Amino acid sequence: MNDVRLNSILDNDFYKITMQNAVVKLFPSSIVKYEFINRGKHHFPEGFDVALREAVNKMAELKLTKDEKKFMARTCPYIDLPYLDFLEGYHYDPSEVKIRQEGGDLSVIVEGLWYRTILWEVPLLALISELHYEMNHMERDSNEVVMSKTIEKADSLGRLGVTFAEFGTRRRHSYKVQNLVMEALTQKKDSTFIGSSNVHFAMKYGVKPIGTHAHEWFMFHAAEYGFKMANEMALEHWVDVYRGDLGVALSDTYTTDVFFQQFDKKFAKLFDGVRHDSGDALEFADKTIAHYQKNGINPMFKYIIFSDALNLEKVEEITNYCRGKIGISFGIGTNLTNDVGLKPMNIVMKLIGVQAPNKEWIPTVKLSDEHGKYTGDPKMIELAKEFLRIKD
Repeated sequence: MNDVRLNSILDNDFYKITMQNAVVKLFPSSIVKYEFINRGKHHFPEGFDVALREAVNKMAELKLTKDEKKFMARTCPYIDLPYLDFLEGYHYDPSEVKIRQEGGDLSVIVEGLWYRTILWEVPLLALISELHYEMNHMERDSNEVVMSKTIEKADSLGRLGVTFAEFGTRRRHSYKVQNLVMEALTQKKDSTFIGSSNVHFAMKYGVKPIGTHAHEWFMFHAAEYGFKMANEMALEHWVDVYRGDLGVALSDTYTTDVFFQQFDKKFAKLFDGVRHDSGDALEFADKTIAHYQKNGINPMFKYIIFSDALNLEKVEEITNYCRGKIGISFGIGTNLTNDVGLKPMNIVMKLIGVQAPNKEWIPTVKLSDEHGKYTGDPKMIELAKEFLRIKD
Protein backbone atom coordinates (compact mmCIF):
# COMPACT_ATOMS: atom_id res chain seq x y z
CA MET A 1 0.00 0.00 0.00
CA ASN A 2 1.58 3.31 -1.10
CA ASP A 3 0.60 6.83 -0.11
CA VAL A 4 1.27 8.50 -3.47
CA ARG A 5 -1.71 10.66 -4.32
CA LEU A 6 -2.75 14.10 -5.50
CA ASN A 7 -3.91 16.54 -2.85
CA SER A 8 -5.54 19.23 -4.98
CA ILE A 9 -7.45 19.46 -8.24
CA LEU A 10 -5.20 22.44 -9.04
CA ASP A 11 -2.05 20.28 -8.79
CA ASN A 12 -1.75 20.59 -12.55
CA ASP A 13 -0.13 22.81 -15.17
CA PHE A 14 -1.92 26.11 -15.70
CA TYR A 15 -2.11 25.63 -19.48
CA LYS A 16 -4.38 22.64 -18.89
CA ILE A 17 -6.82 24.93 -17.07
CA THR A 18 -6.61 27.67 -19.73
CA MET A 19 -7.07 25.13 -22.55
CA GLN A 20 -9.95 23.42 -20.74
CA ASN A 21 -11.70 26.80 -20.46
CA ALA A 22 -11.31 27.26 -24.24
CA VAL A 23 -12.41 23.69 -25.03
CA VAL A 24 -15.55 23.97 -22.88
CA LYS A 25 -16.52 27.04 -24.93
CA LEU A 26 -15.49 25.96 -28.44
CA PHE A 27 -15.37 22.16 -28.63
CA PRO A 28 -17.74 20.76 -25.98
CA SER A 29 -18.61 17.60 -27.92
CA SER A 30 -15.14 16.61 -29.24
CA ILE A 31 -13.86 13.17 -28.23
CA VAL A 32 -10.11 12.52 -28.03
CA LYS A 33 -7.56 9.92 -27.03
CA TYR A 34 -4.19 10.28 -25.22
CA GLU A 35 -1.40 7.73 -24.86
CA PHE A 36 1.51 7.42 -22.41
CA ILE A 37 4.88 7.28 -24.22
CA ASN A 38 7.84 5.76 -22.36
CA ARG A 39 10.62 7.61 -24.24
CA GLY A 40 13.28 6.55 -21.75
CA LYS A 41 12.37 2.81 -22.02
CA HIS A 42 11.98 2.68 -18.23
CA HIS A 43 11.21 -0.68 -16.62
CA PHE A 44 8.21 -0.73 -14.29
CA PRO A 45 8.23 -3.13 -11.32
CA GLU A 46 5.59 -5.76 -10.74
CA GLY A 47 2.35 -4.32 -9.35
CA PHE A 48 3.00 -0.84 -10.74
CA ASP A 49 -0.32 -0.88 -12.62
CA VAL A 50 -2.18 -1.68 -9.40
CA ALA A 51 -0.50 1.16 -7.49
CA LEU A 52 -1.15 3.62 -10.31
CA ARG A 53 -4.79 2.53 -10.56
CA GLU A 54 -5.19 3.09 -6.83
CA ALA A 55 -3.78 6.63 -7.10
CA VAL A 56 -5.97 7.38 -10.16
CA ASN A 57 -9.11 6.14 -8.40
CA LYS A 58 -8.39 8.48 -5.47
CA MET A 59 -8.40 11.44 -7.88
CA ALA A 60 -12.19 11.11 -8.19
CA GLU A 61 -12.40 12.58 -4.67
CA LEU A 62 -10.67 15.86 -5.64
CA LYS A 63 -12.82 18.96 -5.79
CA LEU A 64 -12.16 22.68 -6.27
CA THR A 65 -12.37 24.31 -2.83
CA LYS A 66 -13.92 27.72 -2.16
CA ASP A 67 -10.47 29.17 -1.42
CA GLU A 68 -9.08 27.75 -4.67
CA LYS A 69 -11.99 29.25 -6.62
CA LYS A 70 -11.38 32.66 -4.99
CA PHE A 71 -7.67 32.43 -5.85
CA MET A 72 -8.47 31.67 -9.50
CA ALA A 73 -11.02 34.51 -9.72
CA ARG A 74 -8.57 36.98 -8.16
CA THR A 75 -5.44 35.91 -10.03
CA CYS A 76 -6.87 35.05 -13.45
CA PRO A 77 -9.47 37.72 -14.36
CA TYR A 78 -9.43 36.58 -18.00
CA ILE A 79 -11.00 33.25 -16.94
CA ASP A 80 -14.72 33.90 -16.54
CA LEU A 81 -17.05 32.89 -13.73
CA PRO A 82 -19.09 30.33 -15.75
CA TYR A 83 -15.89 28.30 -16.27
CA LEU A 84 -14.95 28.55 -12.59
CA ASP A 85 -18.46 27.33 -11.72
CA PHE A 86 -17.91 24.43 -14.13
CA LEU A 87 -14.53 23.62 -12.54
CA GLU A 88 -16.14 23.72 -9.09
CA GLY A 89 -18.50 20.94 -10.19
CA TYR A 90 -15.86 18.96 -12.10
CA HIS A 91 -14.67 15.54 -10.89
CA TYR A 92 -12.06 13.28 -12.45
CA ASP A 93 -13.68 10.12 -13.86
CA PRO A 94 -11.16 7.25 -13.41
CA SER A 95 -13.06 5.12 -15.97
CA GLU A 96 -11.58 7.40 -18.66
CA VAL A 97 -8.12 5.97 -17.85
CA LYS A 98 -7.14 2.48 -19.04
CA ILE A 99 -4.00 1.09 -17.34
CA ARG A 100 -2.29 -2.16 -18.36
CA GLN A 101 1.06 -3.70 -17.49
CA GLU A 102 2.87 -6.55 -19.27
CA GLY A 103 6.14 -7.45 -17.59
CA GLY A 104 8.06 -4.19 -17.23
CA ASP A 105 6.00 -2.36 -19.87
CA LEU A 106 3.25 0.06 -18.91
CA SER A 107 0.34 1.13 -21.12
CA VAL A 108 -1.87 4.08 -20.17
CA ILE A 109 -4.64 5.30 -22.51
CA VAL A 110 -7.08 8.13 -21.74
CA GLU A 111 -10.21 8.46 -23.85
CA GLY A 112 -13.34 10.60 -23.65
CA LEU A 113 -14.74 14.07 -24.13
CA TRP A 114 -11.86 16.51 -24.63
CA TYR A 115 -13.17 19.06 -22.12
CA ARG A 116 -13.14 16.34 -19.44
CA THR A 117 -10.03 14.32 -20.31
CA ILE A 118 -7.74 17.32 -20.88
CA LEU A 119 -6.81 17.48 -17.18
CA TRP A 120 -5.42 13.93 -16.91
CA GLU A 121 -2.04 14.20 -18.67
CA VAL A 122 0.09 16.16 -16.19
CA PRO A 123 -1.07 14.49 -12.94
CA LEU A 124 -0.74 11.03 -14.53
CA LEU A 125 2.87 11.73 -15.50
CA ALA A 126 3.60 13.15 -12.04
CA LEU A 127 2.10 10.04 -10.39
CA ILE A 128 4.01 7.66 -12.69
CA SER A 129 7.27 9.47 -11.92
CA GLU A 130 6.74 9.49 -8.15
CA LEU A 131 5.62 5.84 -8.03
CA HIS A 132 8.63 4.82 -10.16
CA TYR A 133 11.08 6.15 -7.55
CA GLU A 134 9.10 4.87 -4.58
CA MET A 135 8.44 1.34 -5.87
CA ASN A 136 12.05 0.93 -7.04
CA HIS A 137 13.20 2.08 -3.55
CA MET A 138 15.49 4.74 -5.01
CA GLU A 139 16.90 7.11 -2.42
CA ARG A 140 17.04 10.80 -3.27
CA ASP A 141 19.13 13.66 -1.88
CA SER A 142 18.12 14.99 1.53
CA ASN A 143 15.65 17.87 1.87
CA GLU A 144 18.53 20.18 2.83
CA VAL A 145 20.50 19.29 -0.31
CA VAL A 146 17.44 19.76 -2.55
CA MET A 147 16.80 23.20 -1.07
CA SER A 148 20.42 24.33 -1.16
CA LYS A 149 20.79 23.23 -4.81
CA THR A 150 17.63 25.19 -5.67
CA ILE A 151 18.80 28.32 -3.85
CA GLU A 152 22.17 28.13 -5.67
CA LYS A 153 20.35 27.96 -9.02
CA ALA A 154 18.09 30.87 -8.11
CA ASP A 155 21.14 32.94 -7.08
CA SER A 156 22.90 32.14 -10.37
CA LEU A 157 19.82 33.11 -12.38
CA GLY A 158 19.50 36.28 -10.31
CA ARG A 159 23.10 37.22 -11.14
CA LEU A 160 22.29 36.72 -14.83
CA GLY A 161 19.40 39.13 -14.35
CA VAL A 162 16.84 36.91 -16.06
CA THR A 163 13.30 36.08 -14.93
CA PHE A 164 12.37 32.43 -14.66
CA ALA A 165 9.44 30.23 -13.68
CA GLU A 166 9.17 26.68 -12.36
CA PHE A 167 7.71 24.35 -15.05
CA GLY A 168 8.46 20.95 -13.51
CA THR A 169 5.21 19.23 -12.47
CA ARG A 170 5.03 16.51 -15.11
CA ARG A 171 8.42 14.94 -14.42
CA ARG A 172 8.92 15.91 -10.79
CA HIS A 173 10.57 13.46 -8.45
CA SER A 174 7.61 13.80 -6.10
CA TYR A 175 5.12 16.23 -4.65
CA LYS A 176 7.41 16.67 -1.64
CA VAL A 177 10.40 17.64 -3.78
CA GLN A 178 8.38 20.14 -5.83
CA ASN A 179 7.15 21.64 -2.55
CA LEU A 180 10.74 21.96 -1.27
CA VAL A 181 11.81 23.60 -4.53
CA MET A 182 8.95 26.11 -4.36
CA GLU A 183 9.76 26.85 -0.73
CA ALA A 184 13.40 27.52 -1.65
CA LEU A 185 12.52 29.67 -4.69
CA THR A 186 10.18 31.92 -2.71
CA GLN A 187 12.51 32.53 0.25
CA LYS A 188 14.35 35.53 -1.17
CA LYS A 189 12.54 38.84 -1.69
CA ASP A 190 14.90 40.09 -4.43
CA SER A 191 14.72 36.89 -6.52
CA THR A 192 14.05 36.94 -10.28
CA PHE A 193 11.69 33.96 -9.82
CA ILE A 194 8.28 34.99 -11.19
CA GLY A 195 5.90 32.05 -10.85
CA SER A 196 5.00 28.41 -11.42
CA SER A 197 3.16 26.47 -14.09
CA ASN A 198 1.59 24.51 -11.20
CA VAL A 199 -1.59 26.27 -10.08
CA HIS A 200 -1.70 24.59 -6.66
CA PHE A 201 1.86 25.62 -5.79
CA ALA A 202 1.34 29.10 -7.25
CA MET A 203 -1.56 29.50 -4.82
CA LYS A 204 0.31 27.93 -1.89
CA TYR A 205 3.34 30.22 -2.29
CA GLY A 206 1.55 33.36 -3.47
CA VAL A 207 3.10 33.56 -6.94
CA LYS A 208 1.68 33.85 -10.44
CA PRO A 209 0.39 30.75 -12.28
CA ILE A 210 2.08 30.73 -15.70
CA GLY A 211 1.03 29.09 -18.97
CA THR A 212 -1.02 29.49 -22.13
CA HIS A 213 -1.47 26.46 -24.40
CA ALA A 214 0.30 23.20 -25.29
CA HIS A 215 1.06 21.22 -28.45
CA GLU A 216 -2.26 19.40 -28.16
CA TRP A 217 -4.11 22.67 -28.93
CA PHE A 218 -2.47 22.79 -32.37
CA MET A 219 -2.59 19.01 -32.88
CA PHE A 220 -6.35 19.01 -32.33
CA HIS A 221 -6.78 21.86 -34.81
CA ALA A 222 -4.79 19.92 -37.42
CA ALA A 223 -7.10 16.93 -37.01
CA GLU A 224 -10.16 19.19 -37.15
CA TYR A 225 -9.17 21.64 -39.92
CA GLY A 226 -6.17 20.10 -41.71
CA PHE A 227 -2.43 20.65 -41.34
CA LYS A 228 -2.29 23.82 -43.44
CA MET A 229 -4.90 25.57 -41.31
CA ALA A 230 -3.82 24.22 -37.92
CA ASN A 231 -1.59 27.07 -36.67
CA GLU A 232 -3.85 29.83 -37.97
CA MET A 233 -7.10 28.34 -36.62
CA ALA A 234 -5.50 27.48 -33.26
CA LEU A 235 -4.26 31.06 -32.83
CA GLU A 236 -7.56 32.59 -34.01
CA HIS A 237 -9.54 30.49 -31.55
CA TRP A 238 -7.15 31.40 -28.74
CA VAL A 239 -7.67 35.10 -29.49
CA ASP A 240 -11.46 34.58 -29.66
CA VAL A 241 -11.46 33.22 -26.10
CA TYR A 242 -8.78 35.37 -24.43
CA ARG A 243 -9.01 38.65 -26.38
CA GLY A 244 -5.30 39.45 -26.07
CA ASP A 245 -4.63 37.94 -22.63
CA LEU A 246 -2.39 34.86 -22.27
CA GLY A 247 -0.44 36.01 -25.29
CA VAL A 248 2.45 33.55 -25.65
CA ALA A 249 2.21 31.37 -28.76
CA LEU A 250 3.79 27.91 -28.89
CA SER A 251 5.71 27.74 -32.14
CA ASP A 252 7.01 24.25 -32.89
CA THR A 253 4.07 21.83 -33.24
CA TYR A 254 4.60 21.71 -37.02
CA THR A 255 8.11 23.23 -37.04
CA THR A 256 9.01 26.84 -36.40
CA ASP A 257 9.49 27.60 -40.11
CA VAL A 258 5.89 26.60 -40.90
CA PHE A 259 4.64 28.49 -37.83
CA PHE A 260 6.26 31.77 -38.87
CA GLN A 261 4.70 31.49 -42.34
CA GLN A 262 1.30 31.75 -40.59
CA PHE A 263 2.24 33.98 -37.65
CA ASP A 264 1.50 37.10 -39.71
CA LYS A 265 1.64 40.76 -38.70
CA LYS A 266 -1.75 40.56 -36.97
CA PHE A 267 -0.68 37.66 -34.72
CA ALA A 268 2.86 39.02 -34.28
CA LYS A 269 1.42 42.28 -32.95
CA LEU A 270 -1.38 40.69 -30.92
CA PHE A 271 0.66 38.03 -29.13
CA ASP A 272 3.22 39.20 -26.55
CA GLY A 273 5.75 36.61 -27.61
CA VAL A 274 6.49 32.99 -28.48
CA ARG A 275 7.65 29.89 -26.60
CA HIS A 276 10.65 27.80 -27.67
CA ASP A 277 10.32 24.09 -26.89
CA SER A 278 12.57 22.18 -29.32
CA GLY A 279 15.53 22.55 -31.65
CA ASP A 280 18.49 24.93 -31.44
CA ALA A 281 17.60 27.80 -29.10
CA LEU A 282 19.94 30.36 -30.65
CA GLU A 283 18.78 29.57 -34.16
CA PHE A 284 15.21 29.98 -32.95
CA ALA A 285 16.07 33.37 -31.44
CA ASP A 286 17.53 34.52 -34.77
CA LYS A 287 14.42 33.39 -36.68
CA THR A 288 12.09 35.08 -34.18
CA ILE A 289 14.00 38.37 -34.21
CA ALA A 290 14.11 38.36 -38.03
CA HIS A 291 10.37 37.64 -38.20
CA TYR A 292 9.49 40.58 -35.96
CA GLN A 293 11.83 42.90 -37.84
CA LYS A 294 10.38 41.81 -41.19
CA ASN A 295 6.94 42.82 -39.87
CA GLY A 296 8.14 46.21 -38.65
CA ILE A 297 8.01 45.24 -34.96
CA ASN A 298 10.79 46.08 -32.49
CA PRO A 299 11.83 42.67 -31.01
CA MET A 300 12.69 44.40 -27.71
CA PHE A 301 8.94 44.93 -27.18
CA LYS A 302 8.36 41.17 -27.54
CA TYR A 303 9.83 38.16 -25.78
CA ILE A 304 10.69 34.49 -26.06
CA ILE A 305 10.00 32.03 -23.25
CA PHE A 306 12.61 29.28 -23.49
CA SER A 307 11.42 25.98 -21.97
CA ASP A 308 13.32 23.13 -23.62
CA ALA A 309 15.28 20.91 -21.20
CA LEU A 310 17.02 23.87 -19.60
CA ASN A 311 19.92 23.89 -17.15
CA LEU A 312 22.04 26.80 -15.90
CA GLU A 313 24.61 26.46 -18.69
CA LYS A 314 21.94 26.62 -21.39
CA VAL A 315 20.22 29.59 -19.73
CA GLU A 316 23.52 31.48 -19.54
CA GLU A 317 24.35 30.78 -23.19
CA ILE A 318 20.89 31.90 -24.36
CA THR A 319 20.97 35.01 -22.16
CA ASN A 320 24.37 36.14 -23.42
CA TYR A 321 23.26 35.59 -27.01
CA CYS A 322 19.86 37.31 -26.77
CA ARG A 323 20.60 40.20 -24.41
CA GLY A 324 19.76 43.53 -26.06
CA LYS A 325 18.15 41.80 -29.06
CA ILE A 326 14.78 40.54 -27.74
CA GLY A 327 13.02 40.09 -24.40
CA ILE A 328 13.62 36.70 -22.77
CA SER A 329 12.32 34.59 -19.91
CA PHE A 330 12.79 30.96 -18.91
CA GLY A 331 10.56 28.09 -17.84
CA ILE A 332 12.73 25.51 -16.06
CA GLY A 333 11.22 22.10 -15.41
CA THR A 334 12.99 18.83 -14.61
CA ASN A 335 16.26 20.57 -13.68
CA LEU A 336 14.43 22.16 -10.75
CA THR A 337 11.93 19.49 -9.64
CA ASN A 338 13.99 16.38 -10.29
CA ASP A 339 17.61 17.26 -9.60
CA VAL A 340 17.88 14.93 -6.62
CA GLY A 341 20.80 12.63 -7.41
CA LEU A 342 18.69 10.20 -9.45
CA LYS A 343 18.12 9.93 -13.21
CA PRO A 344 14.97 11.84 -14.20
CA MET A 345 12.40 9.88 -16.19
CA ASN A 346 11.92 10.61 -19.88
CA ILE A 347 8.15 10.19 -20.21
CA VAL A 348 5.40 12.05 -22.04
CA MET A 349 1.69 11.71 -22.69
CA LYS A 350 0.42 12.85 -26.07
CA LEU A 351 -2.88 13.43 -27.81
CA ILE A 352 -2.96 10.59 -30.37
CA GLY A 353 -6.42 10.84 -31.91
CA VAL A 354 -9.54 12.95 -32.44
CA GLN A 355 -12.85 11.27 -33.20
CA ALA A 356 -14.55 12.45 -36.41
CA PRO A 357 -18.36 12.86 -36.58
CA ASN A 358 -18.57 9.46 -38.33
CA LYS A 359 -16.85 7.92 -35.26
CA GLU A 360 -13.59 7.21 -37.13
CA TRP A 361 -10.37 8.21 -35.37
CA ILE A 362 -8.18 10.84 -37.02
CA PRO A 363 -4.58 10.29 -35.83
CA THR A 364 -2.76 13.39 -34.54
CA VAL A 365 0.94 14.13 -34.98
CA LYS A 366 3.55 16.57 -33.72
CA LEU A 367 6.53 17.55 -35.88
CA SER A 368 8.75 19.56 -33.58
CA ASP A 369 12.08 21.14 -34.54
CA GLU A 370 13.82 17.94 -33.37
CA HIS A 371 13.11 14.79 -35.38
CA GLY A 372 13.52 12.71 -32.23
CA LYS A 373 10.50 14.47 -30.79
CA TYR A 374 8.17 13.63 -33.70
CA THR A 375 5.16 11.80 -32.30
CA GLY A 376 2.18 10.11 -33.90
CA ASP A 377 1.18 7.69 -36.63
CA PRO A 378 4.13 7.27 -39.09
CA LYS A 379 1.86 7.49 -42.17
CA MET A 380 0.25 10.67 -40.86
CA ILE A 381 3.68 12.16 -40.08
CA GLU A 382 4.69 11.61 -43.72
CA LEU A 383 1.39 13.11 -44.89
CA ALA A 384 1.89 16.19 -42.70
CA LYS A 385 5.45 16.65 -44.00
CA GLU A 386 4.17 16.42 -47.57
CA PHE A 387 1.30 18.89 -46.99
CA LEU A 388 3.54 21.38 -45.19
CA ARG A 389 6.53 20.81 -47.51
CA ILE A 390 8.80 19.89 -44.61
CA LYS A 391 12.07 18.31 -45.73
CA ASP A 392 14.24 16.24 -43.36
